[in-house]
Amino acid sequence: MSRGRRLARRALVVLAALVAVHLTLCAGLYVAMIQPPDVFGRVIAKTPFPLMMVLPFETLWNLARGGRLHPGDLAPDFRLPTLDHKSTVQLSSYRGSRPVVLVFGSYT
Repeated sequence: MSRGRRLARRALVVLAALVAVHLTLCAGLYVAMIQPPDVFGRVIAKTPFPLMMVLPFETLWNLARGGRLHPGDLAPDFRLPTLDHKSTVQLSSYRGSRPVVLVFGSYT
């Protein structure tokens, strides 16, 4: 076997190993993303930042946490307490009567 073929074969083996490691890390991150937030937070807290730069974080996040709703679908109905906790508000009670804006986030 010529030196060029050996070098090409070795490069192919190294490339295959790198791809296998990358896929394993992606699978591990995906599994962490489908866990409850406290578990996911512990995993991410221990993940080195350079590793996050080479993994498709946003793509995996959208797959793991994207949900099943699509643009134009009705929002799932839910009931929440009012600020004074004396009554509740149900989203479906506003359907067809006025626009509703849902803001999800933290203001702390």
